[in-house]
Amino acid sequence: MYGYYGYDTLFLAVIVVFILGIWAQIRVKNTYKKYSQEYASSGVTAANMAERMLREHGSSVQVTMIPGSLTDNYNPRTGLVSLSQGTYGSTSVAALAVAAHEIGHVMQHQEGYIPIKIRNAILPAASIGSSAAPYIVILGAIMGSYSLAMIGVYLFLAMLIFQIVTLPVELNASSRGLEMLESGGYISYDQRGDAKAVLKAAAMTYVVAAISTLVSFLRLLMIAGNSRRRN
Repeated sequence: MYGYYGYDTLFLAVIVVFILGIWAQIRVKNTYKKYSQEYASSGVTAANMAERMLREHGSSVQVTMIPGSLTDNYNPRTGLVSLSQGTYGSTSVAALAVAAHEIGHVMQHQEGYIPIKIRNAILPAASIGSSAAPYIVILGAIMGSYSLAMIGVYLFLAMLIFQIVTLPVELNASSRGLEMLESGGYISYDQRGDAKAVLKAAAMTYVVAAISTLVSFLRLLMIAGNSRRRN
């Protein structure tokens, strides 16, 4: 498992994931650009739509604009849905889909969606794991301490679980967003597939991120295993 073939396979996996990551980012940008040229049938801006959705669901969350492109996010601690400059005032299908996705996250928090609770609970350990775990594993390998190396592996496992749990969270937010777009009459029936394409392209970036984290986890596990063999 830890021989040259294992390293060769893992190295190949790293390259594949790197290529997938580039492809996913290009796909998101191209899909967003394509449907940014298609205007929603309602003629409502993404910001106005988001505010209406929030009011309809009795939410006190506010909508604001932030710099950048595709930097849209929802921060439950500040109670703000931040829409990027390209999204905020746009009436395109792409902009409305992105904004509706963020409102989907608001609804998740408001309703106590279980996967998002799990993700939030894991976040502290995942944050430590993503930054400190590789160094702990390497230090354990240098010192020949399997126990120390495995501490790093377990910390990084929290990051892997976080990424895996993120997938249903993001997919559910997109599903909620798409449903609100349709039920609110913000897009026509014919535009549903286009909005879904935007959200699907964005979701692929999270899939690639989870795969990338898995590959990194296996790499750290392999390094930890080598430290045990040297004892």
